[in-house]
Amino acid sequence: MTIDLHPPPAPPPAAQPEARRVLLLTTPHSYRTAAFADAARQLGIEALQAVDMPAELADHWNFRLGVDFTQVEQASRQIVEALAERPVQAILSLDDSGAFLAARTSQLLGLPHNAAAAADAARNKYQMRRLLAAAGVLSPRFQRFFSDDDLNGLGPTVETRIGYPCVVKPEDMNGSRGVIRANNRDELLVAARRLLQLIGPGRHFLVEEYIPGVEVALEGILDGGELQVLALFDKPDPLEGPFFEETIYVTPSRLPEAVQADIGVTTGLAARGLGLEMGPIHAELRINERGAWIVEIAGRSIGGLCSRTLRFGTDASLEELILRQATGLPIAGLSRQGQAGGVMMIPIPEAGILRAVHGVDKAKAVSGIEDVQITAQRNYPLVPLPEGDAYLGFIFAAGSSPAEVEAALRAAHAELRFEILPEIRLTVL
Repeated sequence: MTIDLHPPPAPPPAAQPEARRVLLLTTPHSYRTAAFADAARQLGIEALQAVDMPAELADHWNFRLGVDFTQVEQASRQIVEALAERPVQAILSLDDSGAFLAARTSQLLGLPHNAAAAADAARNKYQMRRLLAAAGVLSPRFQRFFSDDDLNGLGPTVETRIGYPCVVKPEDMNGSRGVIRANNRDELLVAARRLLQLIGPGRHFLVEEYIPGVEVALEGILDGGELQVLALFDKPDPLEGPFFEETIYVTPSRLPEAVQADIGVTTGLAARGLGLEMGPIHAELRINERGAWIVEIAGRSIGGLCSRTLRFGTDASLEELILRQATGLPIAGLSRQGQAGGVMMIPIPEAGILRAVHGVDKAKAVSGIEDVQITAQRNYPLVPLPEGDAYLGFIFAAGSSPAEVEAALRAAHAELRFEILPEIRLTVL
């Protein structure tokens, strides 16, 4: 037998069957885009982007197609046309706003995807509540209202069907934006009027039962409808209102194993109730003596820069796991790697113009702190919750125990000082 020691050269990478490409649906200011783009480069996956913005503003970006995520059918056709000569293995929405578009476009292209109705339910709080109730998953009582309705009937309806305390929230915003607790009829009317200023006319909103208890966040991935829990985060700061600004996330959870198991089971049931079958999920739950209650479940990964606290298998990021699953690459391991970890989403202390942040170097020098990232732009307005939708930045920590990580985050935050000037509003007479 003769062995050819000089086989013909391999075809260029673009022509090889294993060449992989994904389309990321993102927004101009999404925290997640860079992490997914970096993970794609690590895996040798070409990451194209479609951005929720007018096409003319996106022309100068490198194949960043500008489409309107709210015009789903038109945007789907634009994407299908743009991908005609650059086929992809998957379309991933990095934020809730593109989830329905990703599912619809994947359907047109014959790509693996969640059902469009499931993707929509995971971003629309009313549809989510209806489906969770039908599935028998513990979730708050709720009532839907229309922003153009007479608010005088709001109090009696809520008192009959929900009771106090209750929570007013928009139907389709996230990050605790517009979410306000009310303890009586007067507070309910104030909260509703404040929310209506935010969402505007012609929109629906919810009033829900307030669920007491500790809050946790679960990060997971679905495969064929089966949930693999990747991480469970404790939220040690109480979230009791009137607004619900998240601050510290720490993993692994310090809750008893039986409680953690119940959280995983409840989240899996919730995902199935919505019809989600594949890809990442991020769930928020409240835990009390009655069990684990689903506050929200989203068909995406954790927000902000928080995924930096997670490493898996042989040092893989969360984004690498998601991209591997989406493109059919093998996954070495789903077990979380390393020490306890945590992140603090730095809250906005007051409205105004951010002029400076002092003490960053001192915060970075705190034992256990891995990094401090100030993401808010200097000389730009700061808008706190419930109207705002961003943080001042993020603090990352690692340590031998969750308690050590939490202490490091609090110590680092105490070193920071924020120079904020009141925003001057001019009145034209």
